[in-house]
Amino acid sequence: MKLTVVIDGRRCEAHDGQSLAALLWALKLPARRSVSGEPRLPWCGMGICGECRVAVDGRDGVLACLTPCRDGQQVQTQRGARR
Repeated sequence: MKLTVVIDGRRCEAHDGQSLAALLWALKLPARRSVSGEPRLPWCGMGICGECRVAVDGRDGVLACLTPCRDGQQVQTQRGARR
């Protein structure tokens, strides 16, 4: 089943059961950037490192590796953040 997830205002197609981290990886989008501006990608894939933190439906600090994609989900990476 195909789902639509909105990442930083961009509509993206996801697969049922796919994690947000896997979707970001497939789209070649970093979840966040280091203090020096380097893209940070999921590291551990099991919620330990925190490198995949994003905002989901207005909730900050969500671990993309542990969060399944849902239809209509609104995701904001640090790259697209208004911070």
